[in-house]
Amino acid sequence: MVNKSVNRKKNNESKDHVSDRFMNLELTGVHQDITDDIRNYFNKKLHRLEFAAGYLIDLLFKVIKEKHGYKLEATINFQWGSSAYIHVSGFEIYESIDKLFDKLELKVKKEKNKVQQR
Repeated sequence: MVNKSVNRKKNNESKDHVSDRFMNLELTGVHQDITDDIRNYFNKKLHRLEFAAGYLIDLLFKVIKEKHGYKLEATINFQWGSSAYIHVSGFEIYESIDKLFDKLELKVKKEKNKVQQR
């Protein structure tokens, strides 16, 4: 099993990048190399969660190459102590990333509204 982990702190990304607004951002590949194209696509999609960057402590992504496609998992840890686990499966990696961020955006909005109502 090949497990390659790419941590934001090890990358040579610019300081004004959106991923720098999150406290801990980790992108891990299992049986899949995390190429610059995949990493850049994730960073492009992070703009969708920018509205809640102050509420998120950790964003942990895992890209798993399976026999017939990809499985993407995300774990979000919020500053008020709760966490969420979201996963999607698909045949195309970029389509799966889109589906994952659709679910992430809905979950973050729901959690943010729940906390703001209290």
